[in-house]
This record gives sequence, structure tokens and C-alpha cells, in this order.
Amino acid sequence: MLHLRRTFLPLLALGALAVTAAPATAQTAASSPSATVESGAVSPSAQGPLHRVTAKSLKVGATGTNVRRLQALLTGVGLPTEITGEYGSETARSVQRFQFVSGLQTSGLSGPMTLRALHAAASAAHSAGSRGGLRFGQSVVTPKRLGSRIPVVRGMSGQDVLRLQDYLRRVRVKGAPRPDGEFGSRTLAAVRRFERTTKRPVDGRMDAGDLFRLLTEVGGDAAPGDLGDPGDAELPAPQLAPGDKAKLGSNGLAIAPEDAPEEVKQVIAAGNKIAKKPYKWGGGHGRWEDSGYDCSGSVSYALRGGGLLKSPLPSYGFFKWGDSGKGTWITIYTNSGHMYMVVAGLRFDTSGRGAKGSRWQKAMRDPSSFRVRHPAGF
Repeated sequence: MLHLRRTFLPLLALGALAVTAAPATAQTAASSPSATVESGAVSPSAQGPLHRVTAKSLKVGATGTNVRRLQALLTGVGLPTEITGEYGSETARSVQRFQFVSGLQTSGLSGPMTLRALHAAASAAHSAGSRGGLRFGQSVVTPKRLGSRIPVVRGMSGQDVLRLQDYLRRVRVKGAPRPDGEFGSRTLAAVRRFERTTKRPVDGRMDAGDLFRLLTEVGGDAAPGDLGDPGDAELPAPQLAPGDKAKLGSNGLAIAPEDAPEEVKQVIAAGNKIAKKPYKWGGGHGRWEDSGYDCSGSVSYALRGGGLLKSPLPSYGFFKWGDSGKGTWITIYTNSGHMYMVVAGLRFDTSGRGAKGSRWQKAMRDPSSFRVRHPAGF
């Protein structure tokens, strides 16, 4: 399991949080995180009508009907919480988990934004709207990130589904499809398999509880200053060749052109450092220094070496990154399933390894199925 996301650290203030453990509750079969729809048990989201919290905000120490409604809503979105009418540490932890998944400040305080998001998630119609948006009454929520729509269900499409598929593959869910942004039958089967493996209610819907478990299992992306950060490290200076074109050395490493900007030379130096590392799905995303790197992890590492990127991005994360079209020195080719780049005339790609098993290779490939981007100014 990768290390936890940094945005999740405030949760520790309310007690140690074991990623693999579900919140303690006075469980019934309906609210148990191990209950499954397939075995006939009732999922937390199917426990009957959920009532709106009428208070503007709630916090630790509050009691009464609104707290009971809040606890029922949390249970209804897949975060089983004992319904006591008392806002204690358990309720605060469930609120924080929902906030973490939703991209809100993890304060444990149920303010207007948290309650609005919680009501929307609890009352969401489980059908896809136009452009893959999930309908809430008359409006359609446009997906921007995983957690912007809760639950994530079959029929949806968009950036959040891409991220979901990516994460399912990162945690090694058997049969998880290559990310395409469409929540179809293969994604449904992978979601059910993930729920079953993690002892979540098996209903094929990624509710807040499922998303919390997935996000914490995946962990966060590497960040500036982390161990092995190529943007901070003293990279071995690459060998230089006259002119403005990179050369491929007999050892399979790139020889940087003398006329290239220093950033480009550093991209090549970073690329050389991992050029012969094995391919590893998800490699280079959770940590800079890894035992292997996938296609986007490789490109991200090299770009970070040149100071052109802060944290690793998946292939689809490059769709709008930088500027459109070919660059003078660096050109990135990306689609939802693969990516590579060309640096000063040499291709850096995990596919079709070149001489000596290196990612660097002279041969080009058909770019027709890829979006073409480049770092601004390069």
C-alpha cells in the first residue's frame, strides 16, 4: 500500500486511523461494511428515506434530531456511523472521511458546504445524465475529479471515471479496464471485485465509503521534496553531442545536444537515470524513487528532472497540460491508455524498447491516435 495522501493528515488529530478498518458502529447487518448486496444483505444506502439536516452547521458536542439525521446520511453514503444523536469523535471521523473524498477541508465540522455535498450524495439519482453527468434534480454535475460526483455509477463518463479506472488498476484489481472514461460493464465488474475484496457492500456503485477505501489504498502522488525527487537531486551530467539533436549512445542512454537549453539537458539526464528500469504499472506515481515506472510515470520523472513538472500525472492528465502541438525541443504524445515523448529527436517510451532495453530509441511511431502537447517554451 502506498503512503497516505497529504491532504488526509488532519484526520489523525481525532485519533489513529487505520486504513483497513471500518468505523466502529453499533452494527446491524444493514450497516456493516462487510455486508454485501449479492448475499441478500441491505446496503447502507438502501435503509429507507433519509431526512435533510435543517441546521446550518453541526460540530462535536452537538446533540439532537439533526445529529441523528447527519449520522443517517453518513451511513446512507457508505460511511456507517452509529445513530446516537450525539456528535462525538466517531461522527467527526465519518464527516472527515466524506470531506476527504469530496475534496473539502477535512475539519470534521459539518458546515454548509459539507451538508450540501452530503445531501446531494445521499439523494443522487443513480442514472447518468448528458455528457456523463449525474443528475441532481434539474441540474447536471460536470465531473472534474474523482469525488466530485458521489456515487460513481454505471453509465457515467468523464474525468472522474478515468481516475477511478486508473486507481482500480493501480491497486491491482483483476480485470480493471484500461482507462477510457466510460463506466461500462468491465468497470462495473472491477468495482464489484474491489468491493468484494475489501469487504465492502457489493453493489457496483462507488459510494463515499468505497471511494475512501480506494483513495487511501492508492495513496498520494509523489510531491516536490520527496525522497528521490529528480528536481532536487544532483543528476549525473549527460554526455553532450554537437548541434541541436540528441544522439543514442552505444549503452542505450541519450547524449544531449550542446545547443539545448539546460532544462532539456536535465530532462535527458533524468530520463537516463530510469531508462533501463523495468515497466511497472503505477510505478513512479506514489514515489519518485521506485523499482519500476509506467509510461506516464517515466515521462513525469524526466520532466520533473528538468523542473517542468511538480508531481507525476497519469497519461490523461497531460491532455491539457502545457501547450498544444509539437514543441521545439520536447513533444508529448498522450491518450487515455499510453503516452511517450520525443526529446531533441529521440523517443522516450516504455513501449518497443530500444537498444540495451532502454526507453530511449531512435525509431518513431504513428502518432495519429495521440494528443500532441509540449511544455510551454520548449
